[in-house]
Amino acid sequence: MAETENCKDLISVLWSGADILRSKMDANEYKDYLLGIVFYKYLSDSFLIKVYDLIYDEKPDSLKMALDAYKEALEDESVEELKEQIKSDCHYVIEPELTYTQFANAARNNAFNREQLQKAFNNIEQSDPLFADLFTDIDLYSNRLGTGDQKQSDTISNLIKEIDKADLLNSDAEILGNAYEYLIGQFASETGKKAGEFYTPQAVSKILTKIAISGQEDKKGLSVYDPCMGSGSLLLNAKKYATEPNYIKYYGQELNTSTYNLARMNMFLHGIVPENQMLRNGDTLDGDWPTGEETDFNMVLMNPPYSAKWSAAAGFLQDERFSDYGVLAPKSKADYAFLLHGLYHLKSNGTMAIVLPHGVLFRGAAEGKIREKLLRSGNIYAVIGLPANLFYNTSIPTCIVVLKKHREGRDVLFIDASQKYEKGKKQNAMTDEHIDSVIELYNDRKTVDKEAYLASFEDIEKNDFNLNIPRYVDNFEKEEELDLDELLTSITNTDEEIRKTQAEFLTLLKDLTSTDEKIAASLNNLIEKMEHSC
Repeated sequence: MAETENCKDLISVLWSGADILRSKMDANEYKDYLLGIVFYKYLSDSFLIKVYDLIYDEKPDSLKMALDAYKEALEDESVEELKEQIKSDCHYVIEPELTYTQFANAARNNAFNREQLQKAFNNIEQSDPLFADLFTDIDLYSNRLGTGDQKQSDTISNLIKEIDKADLLNSDAEILGNAYEYLIGQFASETGKKAGEFYTPQAVSKILTKIAISGQEDKKGLSVYDPCMGSGSLLLNAKKYATEPNYIKYYGQELNTSTYNLARMNMFLHGIVPENQMLRNGDTLDGDWPTGEETDFNMVLMNPPYSAKWSAAAGFLQDERFSDYGVLAPKSKADYAFLLHGLYHLKSNGTMAIVLPHGVLFRGAAEGKIREKLLRSGNIYAVIGLPANLFYNTSIPTCIVVLKKHREGRDVLFIDASQKYEKGKKQNAMTDEHIDSVIELYNDRKTVDKEAYLASFEDIEKNDFNLNIPRYVDNFEKEEELDLDELLTSITNTDEEIRKTQAEFLTLLKDLTSTDEKIAASLNNLIEKMEHSC
């Protein structure tokens, strides 16, 4: 309970920082400032706590205490040894004057200097390849912060003072990570369609992760891969359901540089150690990755951009990811290119779960050939139809396709979850009850009237390898049969009531009088019309 309250308090403080920027720029821009500066505070606070622990072998009572101890230690002859130890543990070193604590003190005393903060960002970026270009989206000299140097500096200064209220000293990685995820979700809500670049709704993330990790929860050294990772929320969900979360290795790739930076920050704020993070800024389809020692994974999770364009160059027919299928996903719809990329990187006993538009289930031509090959090989394990309007970037209905690399049998489980949602103002939402219901249907893997159907390969072959869910799950609700005699009696009774009411109203009208000739004429005209209709 205390943990929940701490998280709420932290969220409240962090979100209040958004109020300082909200009037100056849209959410897609100010999220970079807020999340970036929160991250710098995390790095700085973590650094001071680590320094104090190395000196005194205990946690400090306050960040001021830690900063004072750090300053004192710098006067000691063994300071270089201390710095080397810190650099080894943290992968960076922050000078006392560049700590967030120092910036906050300066801001409160009207002595904040933007140049120093920029220097702090630069130092972190240059300290280790892990942090390269991490703060490039934070323009401390942008006109969006205000007109003129003073107003721009005041905006950043006010933001620093507000975020300094966040108690990271007494917040563990889980609390901080959850608060950060909440912020990302709020930005997604405010950003609207642009949110599709970096955010997968938590309900969908839960379903994907629970399915992909099923049967692998106890695996030590679990590996999870997301080739379109966005903010990294899908990857990080694995941590919630694994019994050995500290040993999970995270592999992720993201095309958008800003979003890639957000994912890197998200990893650190969830307490993921550097050696377990393998993240890359790059194009998933044009350049295969990873290609090193580890190329296949226990879990593959994906929410790629729907029906995106890609080159589909002829050379890809020789690419190992696509060569077995004889055709390529069309230029205008890269959905199957993403799917095949993920499947290629799946371990033989692993599970892949990917969100795609419904069109992948029934479109023909090259997509039809790829789908048939996958079905004949037994790769498609389940198809789950999701409710419409779950995502910020599209209102179209989507589905989850679950894939296995090598398994016995070629049957496919179809689940219709299209009605399992609560309607919201902007987006629909799936509750924990809805999620549990889907997972239960998936785990039971049997036919349930109007909800699920376990189709044999022969069933699918008879349908020409069309996987459109209504072909297999009949959720049609038969309307109640009408009693015609009862209906006619009801209509007759209603007509009689109308006639009685009209007659009573006509009587009332005839009792009305007026000395105004125009009103009297209109009244008589109305009475005549009603008498005629009756």
